[in-house]
Amino acid sequence: MERGLAEHQRDWDDLAVLDPLWAIASRPGSRRGRWDDEEFMASGRRKVATIRRTLDGLDAPVRFGRALDFGCGVGRLTLPLADHFEEAVGIDVAPSMVAQAEARAVAAGRADVRFVLDDGADLAALGDEPFDLVFTALVLQHLPSRRDVERCVRGLARLVAPDGVLMAQMPARLAPWARVQPARRAYGVLRRVGVPPGVLYRRLRLQPMRLLAVPRSRFESLLEAEGLRVETVDARQHRAMLSCTYVARRPAT
Repeated sequence: MERGLAEHQRDWDDLAVLDPLWAIASRPGSRRGRWDDEEFMASGRRKVATIRRTLDGLDAPVRFGRALDFGCGVGRLTLPLADHFEEAVGIDVAPSMVAQAEARAVAAGRADVRFVLDDGADLAALGDEPFDLVFTALVLQHLPSRRDVERCVRGLARLVAPDGVLMAQMPARLAPWARVQPARRAYGVLRRVGVPPGVLYRRLRLQPMRLLAVPRSRFESLLEAEGLRVETVDARQHRAMLSCTYVARRPAT
């Protein structure tokens, strides 16, 4: 594994142990274990309901066969996706995230949910079987480099079945101050010299999440190069970024 991806996996495994719910959904006031677990999972069900409304609003029907949740964390979206699809597959880079997701699926008695550990950006662990929905949000922006983002977007696009849909969120632009990321940089330096992650996160209040952006025109061209047709782009300006959610579809063969 490349060094950048290895550190990325290590960082997210740190977060999976230190504060997994906040790492997945960084709601104000939820850091350091302040997420209520029931509300956390309910927020996932609400998000999936929004996804379903988007799919139902497309011009042509969507087949609700297989769904992929890329960057699944502890399964906040993967489990409720299985309420709408025959099978839901979650994939994550952090072993501790995958272990927690699997435990939640077992506790819920969900045989229609599967979790996969991916230790790189090529998605080889998923094989070649396509998905009717490929979904990712608040994930691509945290990859080690823009090259990794582009490689991953291409891989995700290739997994979309004919008539299938890709829904992907990615910042298109960051405010200048949001590009500096001193807490993330300090975490990386100190982690490399052996400072324990608990000290970095709890005592020094550092965290390792990177934030990247890919211009909208470039992101759309990546999808189109893999044979997808961009249907809609929901662009929303937040304080630090312009965030875009892309809905793209592979034409039926």
